[in-house]
Amino acid sequence: MTTTLHDPAVRDLIARLFTEAERDDERSPGRPAPTLTPQERSDLLEDVYMPISARGGDLLYALVRAARPQTVVEFGTSYGISTLYLAAAVRDNGIGHVTTTELSATKVKAARANIEAAGFSDLVTVLEGDALTTLGTVGGPIGLALLDGWKEMCLPVLRLIEDRLAPGALVVGDDSTFGSMSDYVTYVRDPGNGYVSIDFPVEDGMELSCWTGR
Repeated sequence: MTTTLHDPAVRDLIARLFTEAERDDERSPGRPAPTLTPQERSDLLEDVYMPISARGGDLLYALVRAARPQTVVEFGTSYGISTLYLAAAVRDNGIGHVTTTELSATKVKAARANIEAAGFSDLVTVLEGDALTTLGTVGGPIGLALLDGWKEMCLPVLRLIEDRLAPGALVVGDDSTFGSMSDYVTYVRDPGNGYVSIDFPVEDGMELSCWTGR
């Protein structure tokens, strides 16, 4: 049985976006100054894709298929590559909706176009703005969350949505090997905070956490 990921329109779109992402180094203006605000960094890097890995995308698809969440939340849409994997799984499940958020207006426009090109517009809502504001409007229970925006914001975003996580909800923190994710990783690996957590060895790491509640 084929999946939506094997649909030629979706498969070729994802492949094209990954090819474009291979040019990130030449498009990047360099490491942003630490004094820049998240909005300033987003504007500076609006042409840089910064995607998940293809293996990470396959993992996200499998997790959504297995968990069958009604509500999927994503922090950090960028050009929508990870969103396409999430939406493909929702489509194949026959239930659920993806709500994702992005700070860069340029990336919001591009992501919406890519989501429409894949035929997923009915499955995805793209919110523009600061995740600490936009994700405050998403109703629960949240069955799966992907945290892949600015790394120092992943823990605050998790804390923001934590009271809306469904029992057994899955939380995926991308780039878990980055030093800027250390506070996040320490938090979800502390059993007292209500998670069972393990690192999954895709490119740059993904921290997979199951919300058990407190």
